Amino acid sequence: MSSLVEHKIKRLLVVDDEYFNFEMLKTALTSKFDVSYADSGKSCLASAIANPPDIILLDVCMPGLDGYDTCRMLKHTPETKNIPIVMVSGLESPSEKQAGFNAGCDAYVVKPFSMGTLLEQIDTVV
Repeated sequence: MSSLVEHKIKRLLVVDDEYFNFEMLKTALTSKFDVSYADSGKSCLASAIANPPDIILLDVCMPGLDGYDTCRMLKHTPETKNIPIVMVSGLESPSEKQAGFNAGCDAYVVKPFSMGTLLEQIDTVV
């Protein structure tokens, strides 16, 4: 019975205000994950509470609730605080990365990235 549990496909929630980015990630990751989508921090919070994913890929730069605020809220919500979060951003300065970790992310990947790099980061936190 336990072998069935081990092979269960993990659920990955992609949070990005650019639908095109989600489409690319979905195409690349759908063989390994059950990929779902949220287009804002607010919809991410609602989705993660209603149907908690195994991991969240979170864009930093979004209108309204940005990735840092969304990450902080996820990590301070009992239902979502243990979900690993990989922040994805075009912001590559050490201070931006530090802000991500300060907000509670488990990994920080700079765009543009290779799928190999992204999958390595996902594997380290899931």
